[in-house]
Amino acid sequence: MIKQDKDNYKKELKDSISYLENLGYDNIKADIEGYESPKSYFKKSSGVEVTPDIVAEKHGRKHIFDLSLKTVKPRLLKSKWLFLNTLSQLKSYRFRLITKRGHYSFSDKTLDAIHLDNVKIIKL
Repeated sequence: MIKQDKDNYKKELKDSISYLENLGYDNIKADIEGYESPKSYFKKSSGVEVTPDIVAEKHGRKHIFDLSLKTVKPRLLKSKWLFLNTLSQLKSYRFRLITKRGHYSFSDKTLDAIHLDNVKIIKL
């Protein structure tokens, strides 16, 4: 999810965090009040700051999660996902998308548009 949509989807982010806690993830960092914020990355050329929605660990492996919800700026979301996927491949992390009912087809179409076939989607 992009920064402009964070205020609209706070409930979905909290639901995702509780879901991950129930699955056994620990050391959860989230871009929301009450949690430590994950590391941000800054793109100098465009001035865009990229922060993963949720970063967690399970069995000693770091996982990066991003919420896949409909947005008015899908191009910015696509570039964020491409960056997070590349970062996770370089550092041997796992990159996953979390989506909710009503956003499944948006997530699939967006992933197909940027050719990210290896990214798994968690449906809540």
